Amino acid sequence: MLTAHLPSGYVLARLAPEGRWLMPAALIGAVLPDADMLWFHFVDQGQIHHHRYWVHVPAFWAAIAALTLPILAVWARRWLAPAAMFFAALLLHLVLDSIGGGILWGAPFSDHLYALVEVPASQPHWVLSFLLHWTFLLELGIWALALYLWRKGRRI
Repeated sequence: MLTAHLPSGYVLARLAPEGRWLMPAALIGAVLPDADMLWFHFVDQGQIHHHRYWVHVPAFWAAIAALTLPILAVWARRWLAPAAMFFAALLLHLVLDSIGGGILWGAPFSDHLYALVEVPASQPHWVLSFLLHWTFLLELGIWALALYLWRKGRRI
C-alpha cells in the first residue's frame, strides 16, 4: 500500500460514532508505521525492507495494546475510545500492507513476510511496479470512498 493509509484511517474514523479525539487517533494510527521510512531512507539506505522494522510487527503492537487498553479502561476511561481507534487504525495499516507488501504476522516465531499477492518488480523503479499493478485499484477505491465521505460531510 503506497498512498491509501491516511484515507483508510479517515474512513475508519467516519465509520465510528462521533468522538472528539477519534479522527486524530485514527489518522495517526493509520500512518505511524510508515514513519520508519525515514530510517529506511536516511540510515539504512534501503538495505532492509521497512516492513521488517518493529513498527510493522503486529506482535509488538498487540503487546502495547494489551498493556495500554486495560490501564486506560481503569484509570483514564475517556482515552479508551481514542486509544482503541488508534490501535484499530494501526491494525488496518498492517492488514493493507499485507495485500502486496508483506507483514511479519508470525513474528517473533517466523521472519517470513506474509503477503496476499506478490507485486513483481516489472518496472525500473519499485514505486512504478506498485502503481501499475492491479492491487493499486484497491488504493484508488479507498481514496474514492474517503473523498465521497468527506464531500458528504456526515456519518455513514
